[in-house]
Amino acid sequence: MAPRLQLEKAAWRWVEMVKPEEIRLEHVELAYRVNLPACKRGTCRRNCKGNPNCLNTFVGLTNLGATCYVNTFLQVWFHNLELRRSLYQCHNSRAEEHNTESEYEPQSICEHLQYLFALLQNSNRKYIDPTGLVKALGLDTGQQQEFSKLFLSLLEDTLSKQKNPDLQNVIQRQFCGQFSYVTVCNECGRSSALPSRFYELELNIQGNKNLTECVTEFLKEEKLDEDNRYFCESCQTKQSATRRIRLHSIPPTLNLQLMRFVFDRLTGHKKKLNTFISFPEQLDMGPFLEGKQDQKCVYELSAVLIHRGISAYSGHYIAHVKDARTGDWYKFNDEEIEKMEGKKLQLGTEEDIAETVKSQTRKPKCSKGYHCSRNAYMLVYKIQEEENTEPSCTNVEVPAFLQRLVDQDNHKFEEWCKEMADMRKQSVDKGKAKHEEVKELYELLPARDGEPYEFIPLEWLKKWLEDSTATKEIDNSLFLCSHGKLHPDKVADAKRVSLEAAQLLYERYSGGPRMDGASLCRECVGQRCRVLRLKNQLNEDYKEVTNLVKRTLSGEGYWVGKASLRSWRQLALEQLEEDEHETKHSNGQTNGLGLHSSKEFASEFSEGNGDEMKTFNEDIVCCHGSLSILETERKLVSSEVWSKLREYFFKAPEFTQNQDSCQQCLTLEQEEKDNEAVSKMMATDQKNQLINLFNEKNRPTLNKWPQGTDVLYIVPLFFVDEWRKFIRRPTKSSPVSNVGNTLLLCPHGGFMFTYDSLINGDGQHVALLWPSEWEVISRLFIVDQPISIHCFKETTLSGPTTQYTTQPDICWECRESFLFQQQRDLREYTQATIYIRKVIEDQRMIKEAPPELNASSSEAEEEKDEIPKVEGEKDPDFSQSEDGAKRLKLSDDSEASAAAAPVSSMIKLGGIRRSTRHRKLRGEKALIVSANQTLKELKIQIMHAFSVAPFDQNLSIDGKSLTDDSATLGSLGVIPESIVCLKADEPIADYAAMDDVYQGTGLLGH
Repeated sequence: MAPRLQLEKAAWRWVEMVKPEEIRLEHVELAYRVNLPACKRGTCRRNCKGNPNCLNTFVGLTNLGATCYVNTFLQVWFHNLELRRSLYQCHNSRAEEHNTESEYEPQSICEHLQYLFALLQNSNRKYIDPTGLVKALGLDTGQQQEFSKLFLSLLEDTLSKQKNPDLQNVIQRQFCGQFSYVTVCNECGRSSALPSRFYELELNIQGNKNLTECVTEFLKEEKLDEDNRYFCESCQTKQSATRRIRLHSIPPTLNLQLMRFVFDRLTGHKKKLNTFISFPEQLDMGPFLEGKQDQKCVYELSAVLIHRGISAYSGHYIAHVKDARTGDWYKFNDEEIEKMEGKKLQLGTEEDIAETVKSQTRKPKCSKGYHCSRNAYMLVYKIQEEENTEPSCTNVEVPAFLQRLVDQDNHKFEEWCKEMADMRKQSVDKGKAKHEEVKELYELLPARDGEPYEFIPLEWLKKWLEDSTATKEIDNSLFLCSHGKLHPDKVADAKRVSLEAAQLLYERYSGGPRMDGASLCRECVGQRCRVLRLKNQLNEDYKEVTNLVKRTLSGEGYWVGKASLRSWRQLALEQLEEDEHETKHSNGQTNGLGLHSSKEFASEFSEGNGDEMKTFNEDIVCCHGSLSILETERKLVSSEVWSKLREYFFKAPEFTQNQDSCQQCLTLEQEEKDNEAVSKMMATDQKNQLINLFNEKNRPTLNKWPQGTDVLYIVPLFFVDEWRKFIRRPTKSSPVSNVGNTLLLCPHGGFMFTYDSLINGDGQHVALLWPSEWEVISRLFIVDQPISIHCFKETTLSGPTTQYTTQPDICWECRESFLFQQQRDLREYTQATIYIRKVIEDQRMIKEAPPELNASSSEAEEEKDEIPKVEGEKDPDFSQSEDGAKRLKLSDDSEASAAAAPVSSMIKLGGIRRSTRHRKLRGEKALIVSANQTLKELKIQIMHAFSVAPFDQNLSIDGKSLTDDSATLGSLGVIPESIVCLKADEPIADYAAMDDVYQGTGLLGH
């Protein structure tokens, strides 16, 4: 069956041969596709909207995600009897005092685990929903390689707040072991040990075949030489050394993390290693332990955590867990639990998703007591218990206060089951009745040729067929045209059904207005026919006008806008649509072809200049309603061309060849030229009188007071910049009329800067003038308040002294208030930019990257035009920038002050225009921070940007180390535009990937 668009075109193909006054019933039925054959099943798209006689429909379902890796860990921890017993002993006043009439909602992590473990132990439900715990942690679907370690750390912190001392250290007693990094200097033999705790051992599996090889590699000696040498405190220099891990103690529950998910530096993504690793049911850790010979070292396998799937970014998580009471193994796959025995007892083995039969045969053979897996990512071993273990050690009773909550949940579950059974019975009864109704009517729906019929909305029919609940009444109001009949455009969204079926549907569901064979609108079809025929004629006229315009003009002509001439056919199409607006449906579409479609139809032949125009020839009408003075925007055409165009645009403005251009526009144009000439003369005169100020030559400085004068004058740098902009582009910039020195004064009229502050950075706000230049400035511009700085030299007993004063005097009260506010702003900023510069081997990366401009492209272009073309010696107080423009040097303090001061208000001192650009170096990145942000939060941002873990980051600012993670950036002296140096201890593989999973959760906040 043809697509919908082809069906629409086929429905109106007859208009080429039929005039509007010759339309008969057969043409109306063609437009409404009444006699179009129904689609055969499987030959058209489901829910096809092109054919009103097609009754094929379908229903879709959605799939939901889950945090299945959390489920696997919860099962492992639930079967750890010591952990479960300890959690049951935790004080929980909320649960103990809970009223069973309301629903219990745990708050803390400990409360969630208590309640979840109690339900797992004594609930009547087939499975338990851990949504509450997942939400409390803020987790989402994703990967889990760091989840276990982070969660145990968080749980340890929670339990440490318990009053019972036995509970405070339960995580350490169960899961925490100790080792130390031992480094031996090859030169002096000095040995240094760095002790550390662990909750799990992270074992590399690449290149290893069994668990023993993985542990051996973890503990093997590592050489530190060349660039990776060790700084020996005895030798006080870097020396070659050896480093190894010395294992001191191992916990009763030993978690071994097999590092299957690694970072691939070639692709920049994580990948899964599908290496087969062999592991024993009984593991002797004695050979790996140093010291403490009396410690038990034989462990038994208690759980295997498995990742099904070939990708690190997708797959499914399953747990094989040993029941501590019976010794039986169970497979936990979300809500499905299966006992593993006989041939099924293949620990760590699960079929890969999309794994081929061929790849399954590659598994190596394992001896008795060993298992082999390519999907196991964590092995949990428990210390071997003595055979005469008392039964009380394997029995964990649920406390009474938790059992009361479980009983309440069981009661609610039983009531829910009963309610569901009743609802199911009602639903089945309704479903049967609906099934009988659909079965009865479905055979009656198709309308046979020559028999009465009606149109029913497609969406209503879909809901009637799919939904077993009550169906709304039939609403046809949106399908009506302006004449109260079925709109031709809406026939694609309706289905033609038999009169008998329609009668039954309306009797049962009511609605309306009903649309039968008499609802086909002859008026809409006739108007559509007229529009389409005019469009066809338009194509011929377009070709004729195009050829006529190319001919040489003879006789009287008419002015036509070039833009109008380029797009006249598209304008004509839109005019036709506007003239036939009554054919438009209420939803904004036009019969047959909507306005949008008409434009597409026109653009197939139009040159498409992109000009948007409402009225033909309006592009040569000036604002006064006369002929525009822009002769380049119009074209002279013959009277024959104009007569053709007038047929389509009889209201278009007409201008003959002898029509004069607008006199008002000509007068304004002449005035504008005169004003430009005056501006050029003014700019030339001001430039000649202040040539050194314009070229920045022979400028006075405060560092070395110039000889021959004891006074210098001060104006805002903003005034000088605006004046130079006018001198360079007098026709495009407004002339400067006054000097706004009040910008530099306080509300009391006092000067805001001292001599020392002008030297140390505040000089960026001002420009210094010679007395002769000040005389010219005073004559050419309106000055609101003169500002000058005076130099007095005296000879005293101690020698010659120099004093500097300003006129007006400095207002010390406002000056101190300004400095206080400035320092406060530097400590209380929000959303400011700082720069992190990575340092390698104490050497800063100084190779410059292309400068990053804070200005917009238009500002950059404007400043590019403002560059003065001057040659000469460089003034020692100016630095030549890369683009050739000279700028005052800024000290670090002044640059920070400039960044902190507000720039939006021109009344404030910070409002004076200055450069805020920062030249970024290679290896440097910008971060957005706030003053109340802690150093730890900054380190997490740096981890995202540089892939360096927080504990490997050494940060400093101006040589001062930043070490207090809990301190705020404001208190550490980190201000906007600061440069913080980062030195990483050593390259780390993939810490950024860890944050992809846990950003925004309660785990990283620990």
